[in-house]
Amino acid sequence: MNQNVFDDPRITAVGLLVEAHAGLSARFAAQFEEHGLSPVEFEVLTRLARSPGNQLRMTDLAAQTSLSTSGVTRVVDRMERDGLLTRRACPSDRRSSYAVVTAAGLQRLDETLPGHLRIIEQWFTGQLDPEALRALLDGLRRVRDAVHPGATAGSTGPVLIGGEAPAGRC
Repeated sequence: MNQNVFDDPRITAVGLLVEAHAGLSARFAAQFEEHGLSPVEFEVLTRLARSPGNQLRMTDLAAQTSLSTSGVTRVVDRMERDGLLTRRACPSDRRSSYAVVTAAGLQRLDETLPGHLRIIEQWFTGQLDPEALRALLDGLRRVRDAVHPGATAGSTGPVLIGGEAPAGRC
């Protein structure tokens, strides 16, 4: 094998991304645990809280989190038992349902976010000047959209009228 292949900047780029992700994930997991959340539960709460009406169709939530539909069902079941989420049936499609953040879920997120943001600032965004951060975000979005096109599924979801999705829009 050609030894120069290990100096390939593509290998370096992916290696650095994996190492940075692992380091950040370890710091995040410890902080989430202090608030009684797993990393995936935090991700679910955050994605729902950032979505219109604090809700997503279960299939869109699966696409955004890279979990299988059965994996999302198990997580939502557990979070529903803990009072962090609830399910809401789609009025126009009995096959679809929404995961919706409860007041308790939003409260847990409010308690968790300050520490999470401190970690992000200390170990990630604070390491970059504004121009470097903008360039990184642009690059990460392009890569994300290429390798995980469903990552924003449902994020501009149905316009809710009085808390209900218009007929046929589930």
